Amino acid sequence: MKRIHTRNHSILNDEQKIVYDSILDNINQKKGGVFFFYGSGGCGKTFLWQTLCCRLRSEHKIVLLVASCGIAAVLLPGGRTAHSRFHIPLKLDENYSAGLRHGTDISEILQRTDLIIWDEAPMQNCHAFECVDRSLRDIMSAIDKSRAKKPFGGITIVFGGDFMHILLVIPKASRAKVVCSTLNKSKLWESCEVFLLK
Repeated sequence: MKRIHTRNHSILNDEQKIVYDSILDNINQKKGGVFFFYGSGGCGKTFLWQTLCCRLRSEHKIVLLVASCGIAAVLLPGGRTAHSRFHIPLKLDENYSAGLRHGTDISEILQRTDLIIWDEAPMQNCHAFECVDRSLRDIMSAIDKSRAKKPFGGITIVFGGDFMHILLVIPKASRAKVVCSTLNKSKLWESCEVFLLK
């Protein structure tokens, strides 16, 4: 992984390096930030995810890679769908929590996780992010009570995607309802630091 990271890091462009440095700085200082990496297909999002993953995993840190759809998850090293990883319910509203419980294997992994990368985020309903946020705050509060007040329990999380690509599907919904259900309409969006990759 160190070898792959060295090779990949040497060919990152300037925009990718800014994102890379910001995320690593956030992780090293344990700030627990929320980032959104906005870029269209072919601009290097997956390449950046792989570079960050190799860097952190070579340092024995835990990185969880998830995607909103199965095809995107396959492209990520060790990637899974967000529903599978976080046990997100299929029927969502603003009050649900993910099926993550204290004392389980996944909760112990999450308590030691340094970074979560969530690809194709615009394809997911905003209630899914809020659901995971509530569950992570609960799980991380077992380590430190103050983490219950931080987005995603103080775990650094990076969302990626393109709002002009494919939005989420809500059967028989109007255009307005679909737009109002996207990540950038969530209360979590206020915590996001947005990077644009051209």
